[in-house]
Amino acid sequence: MKKFLWLAVLALGLPIATWANSTQIVFKNTGGTLTTNGSIVALTNSTLSSFSMGGTTYTGKLGSVTFTTNSLLSGTLGGGATFSAGGTFTITGNGTNGIPNGVLFSGSFSGPVTWTGIQNPKLGNWTYTLTGSVQGTLSNGSSAYGGTLQLSFDVPKGQQFGVGHSARLNNGVTTVTVPEPGTLSLLGTGLLGLAGLIRRKFST
Repeated sequence: MKKFLWLAVLALGLPIATWANSTQIVFKNTGGTLTTNGSIVALTNSTLSSFSMGGTTYTGKLGSVTFTTNSLLSGTLGGGATFSAGGTFTITGNGTNGIPNGVLFSGSFSGPVTWTGIQNPKLGNWTYTLTGSVQGTLSNGSSAYGGTLQLSFDVPKGQQFGVGHSARLNNGVTTVTVPEPGTLSLLGTGLLGLAGLIRRKFST
């Protein structure tokens, strides 16, 4: 009975080792203009308004967020589309409120990017949402993976988004996950020690 109990403890500890050693960083941005040449879309002049990590959140005009998608894969810019993976995605800090001055995150879209449009039946205005995944590198050289983003845009005067039109960002949220190898190795060593103890106990 004790043998199975120890094995159960070890089995439960392994997934904890995987997930307990990653940090989520959440970036939020507002404002900025989205434009297109008919194949790709680009966001400029968007303000980084919030940075959260490890339970601490910084707010204010902290920097900027810019991106350029890869080329249009299917659909239309006016009604809804998908862009292929690639392009660029950059978050830059301006040194305000403890945020570093320089590039905080630099990467690209790691999967297809979805662009959907909904028209307000009463006002006639179009609201577009861009969702996708990103991966890249933080300013300290750490790789960031499993990143997701969602950004909402409005096109005024009832126009559909397209060449010659622009969209204004309402709000955007980007979340990236960063592994912590040092903590992971420490916890892994502890689990290996536990496994050795169990093995010695079983052999006696």
